[in-house]
Amino acid sequence: MRPEPLPDKALKLGDAVIVADIHLGYEVSMAREGFYLPRIFHEVVGRLRSLLERERPKRLIINGDLKHSFIPEWREREELEAFVEEVAPLVDEIILIKGNHDVGTLWLRELGVEILDELELHGWMLAHGHKLVEGERFIIGHEHPSIRLRDEVGAIVKVPAFLLSKDLVVLPAFSPWAYGNDVLREIVSPFLRAHDVSTSRVLVPLGDELLDFGTLGKLVEILGRM
Repeated sequence: MRPEPLPDKALKLGDAVIVADIHLGYEVSMAREGFYLPRIFHEVVGRLRSLLERERPKRLIINGDLKHSFIPEWREREELEAFVEEVAPLVDEIILIKGNHDVGTLWLRELGVEILDELELHGWMLAHGHKLVEGERFIIGHEHPSIRLRDEVGAIVKVPAFLLSKDLVVLPAFSPWAYGNDVLREIVSPFLRAHDVSTSRVLVPLGDELLDFGTLGKLVEILGRM
């Protein structure tokens, strides 16, 4: 079974919708460092609810980094509880694949969230991507893949992207604050460094569609000529 990329920065695989890198609490962490951002909890939850109401999956799988801070934040538990309360009525099951940011989340099991290190689903191994796991076909997050584009007035904009190949899918970050890593210039995930991603197609979500920019290797080659 092939996973279906959705313009909502999500995947559909069988009866499951998969998202990655929601990073709840990012604004609180940034405020601690002196950077003040508007809180977007309701925007993120609203986008996710709309996705689930449209696709009507049985399972929501969060492929790592549901939360952002490595240390407990003062509103973290409250925000995570509110997230589960909003989303749980729309699916039969919520599964969290632990990411490197998901420290101190085991208590979510009290709310009915299943927490796993990885999950095999329809022949695909779901893992966050911050460390290597065994398998043949993978769906990961962690990289926050993006590419830089030049708009009609010459400004450079960074847009999130899927990386999609026969044996590997890399999800863009669901969080609007996770602007992403420009994969045309650098790969940061140890998982991707261990796999050849040059043949992966670069799909950019735009509105209600996905724009196919060709393979990552070809785009890197074009960039080298500029």
